[in-house]
Amino acid sequence: MTKSLINVREWYAGRFARFEEGLNGASGSPLHALRRGGIAAFAAGGFPTTDQEEWRFTSVAPIASTEFTPVLVYDQSGVTESDLGEWILARAGSILLVFINGHFSRTLSSIPALPEGVSAGSLAAALAGDPALASRYLAPDPAGEDPFASLNTAFLVDGAFVRVDAGVVLDAPVQILSLSVSSAAPLLVQPRHLIIAGDRARIAVVESYGGKGRGISLTNAVTQIIVGDGGAVEHDKLQLENQASYHVGTTRVTLGRESSFTSNTINLGGAIVRNNVSARFAGERAECTLNGLSVATGTQLVDNHTVIDHAVPHCESHELYKSVLDGNARGVFNGKIFVRQDAQKTDAKQTNKTLLLSDDATIDTKPQLEIFADDVKCTHGATVGQLDEEQVFYLRARGIGETEARDLLTFAFATDVINRVHVDVLREKLDALLHTRLRQGRVTLET
Repeated sequence: MTKSLINVREWYAGRFARFEEGLNGASGSPLHALRRGGIAAFAAGGFPTTDQEEWRFTSVAPIASTEFTPVLVYDQSGVTESDLGEWILARAGSILLVFINGHFSRTLSSIPALPEGVSAGSLAAALAGDPALASRYLAPDPAGEDPFASLNTAFLVDGAFVRVDAGVVLDAPVQILSLSVSSAAPLLVQPRHLIIAGDRARIAVVESYGGKGRGISLTNAVTQIIVGDGGAVEHDKLQLENQASYHVGTTRVTLGRESSFTSNTINLGGAIVRNNVSARFAGERAECTLNGLSVATGTQLVDNHTVIDHAVPHCESHELYKSVLDGNARGVFNGKIFVRQDAQKTDAKQTNKTLLLSDDATIDTKPQLEIFADDVKCTHGATVGQLDEEQVFYLRARGIGETEARDLLTFAFATDVINRVHVDVLREKLDALLHTRLRQGRVTLET
């Protein structure tokens, strides 16, 4: 039975009250002050509805009508190293941080001897060693919090903490692997990841999401990334959870002067998926690139919302989001680029392309530019269509069968984004996953 919004708020307020009871004196900490603010913000509005412009095309009613239980205590839930095989990106010297239902697993993680100036591990442990991290980095977004981000803050317990100090270059990628392990009750899994790259530091981070079992879970993740002056960060995200799961991911990025940030967001799983990616330029002559690929079929819904805030002059942003939709799948793309009054000499480009493989698949796309400066170069565009029959005919005329021709064209459309991933082991894995999913020009549920 569908619960009212009031009951939804009461459900999570009750879980929060129990959480506070078990804190054993830590309820006066700076971190818990943030938690109380988070639950108050969520209780004030509850889950969003389609009456709100930012959620007009995405109903979260199935999420709001399910009593998800926040996972607040670590339990390895029977997961062993052999269960991680299909998720791990094998590369010598790389750092692997494993989280089971949002909690760090030291036994399943692999942390080699770290170079001087590099920290990687549990956010909970980092906060225990330096409580000031909470108020310095985990405070709510001044521009306003999404209800899901507020809920994440309310039950903030653990996540990944990665810091690379000024001038340090980390050659091997860091993989943050989050697994949701199904149980009889629907679970709310809420990792909070904090990634800090100092001035002139360079790092690549792969954030991947999977699951064990076929039960229902809601992953509600928040990732905060700070790129120092002259720093460079590549952030790749792979979401491959089961078809009964829900995923809401919020990624917030701050770019310093002359820095570089690249995001590649790949969505292959989940029943309802929402990605919120926002980047703010805090220093001049910085560059931000946001790429995304969503492949969906059945009744999947994948919603990508992006915001790039050009708050200072002389910065560049490039954005390419693609979707391949089959069956009755639905896609949403809403991309906003703000160019503020003082942000002269801005160069911003945004493109959204969607390939529909069935008559019942749909996409709602809304690229947006809000420009308050007069000396800028800004473009945006969106295309929606099916496979080009002339291209299919061209391939068939050269001896390629029709299904193989459609497969090739679909793969070529999708792999345009995959080829922008610079982490070679991830790119190879994505190629293999796409070949499996895009068989004979159709999307399958197999992974």
